Amino acid sequence: MKIKVLNKTYDEVMGLPRVLHKYPGRPSFLLHTAMRAGSTVDLKAVGFTYESIGLKRAGKGPWFVLMNHCSFLDFEILSRILYPKPYHIVATSDGFVGKEWLMRSLGCIPTQKFVRDAILIKDMNYALNTRHETVVLYPEASYSFDGTTTPLPERLSRLFKTLKVPVVMITTYGSFTRDPLYNNLQKRKVKVSAKVECLFTPEEIADSAVEDMDARLKDAFSLDYFRWQKENEVRINEPFRADSLNRVLYRCPACYAEGETDGKGDTITCHHCGKTYTMDEFGTISSSDGVTEFPHIPDWYAWERECVKKDIQDGRYALDLDVDICMMVDFKAIYRVGTGTLHHDINGFVLEGCDGRLHYERGPLESYSVYSDFFWYELGDVVCIGDRDKLFYCFPRQKDVVAKVRLATEEIYKIKQGSRRL
Repeated sequence: MKIKVLNKTYDEVMGLPRVLHKYPGRPSFLLHTAMRAGSTVDLKAVGFTYESIGLKRAGKGPWFVLMNHCSFLDFEILSRILYPKPYHIVATSDGFVGKEWLMRSLGCIPTQKFVRDAILIKDMNYALNTRHETVVLYPEASYSFDGTTTPLPERLSRLFKTLKVPVVMITTYGSFTRDPLYNNLQKRKVKVSAKVECLFTPEEIADSAVEDMDARLKDAFSLDYFRWQKENEVRINEPFRADSLNRVLYRCPACYAEGETDGKGDTITCHHCGKTYTMDEFGTISSSDGVTEFPHIPDWYAWERECVKKDIQDGRYALDLDVDICMMVDFKAIYRVGTGTLHHDINGFVLEGCDGRLHYERGPLESYSVYSDFFWYELGDVVCIGDRDKLFYCFPRQKDVVAKVRLATEEIYKIKQGSRRL
């Protein structure tokens, strides 16, 4: 999938009118029908099936649906499960670029990832309790890098008490394994299924403490798709299964060099020390020298997180990245405005560029994570920061760094939050 990109100066982009807020309108039944029909081929190809658990407790709706986020197939799965209910999907605002009418007609509600958005809560409440239509939210906000759950917003269950409607969870199995984000849109032959379950009725929401609901929600989102693949003996025999896995496994556990790993075919190689690892058909890593530090990919990624955390605690963490900069201020295009540097440390982000015209700062407590992505709209790996007025898409020229930026942002937030509570 691609996105419209135009070249403009920073000053020209800052002078453009911003998008006016619109409340969600009724989703087009005709378009939802077309989407359901169009998704038939993909869902048939993956042998899609789903089971429902306790949905009678949820009634006829509207529902507040939470779904784990793995790949574009998620949207097609929704069309199978929820049709013919009218439903809205909370979608990233860049998805509206060049197709605002279509997205709004499908019932999509725009929001910026990892940007405080009080208007979004009003939009969801309006759709649920004024229009009486279902709303779908991907609370993880971003696709998983390593097949495990990405952090959830704090105290998400407070929102349940505001909305006062049944909460339904859709969990997919196989979607990540079929199309992991790191693999450059190369799809594998994997069967996909889903479980649809009522988590909370309005009565349970009213009677339950936020902490108790958050604990149950955390348990519902506790997923590890590489473990699921191995336990269910899901075989991936495509020869490209480790292609670009270096985006996730960017640090060598043998020599600790960063940005030197390379995933190609079924092999990961460190070009600094020469060590190689093979990814078997069930997603397990093994080393050529018989010493495998992390056979389980999420354990390797978790170790990278601990390395970043220690660097932050020891005062050693700081990144200065040369970046190409794009901006989003409306739904007409993404605007390429020039180059600059993105600095990240314990105090947050500082972006400077466009011949000195651009200076933007984001503090470490403004969000618990950051919007970072691989092969974003086929343009490249990206880190996105900004606010409701403007978003900056920063494409690092340095290899395999956006996963580290995400990990560091999350760990810095935890450290700062902990200090503030003392």
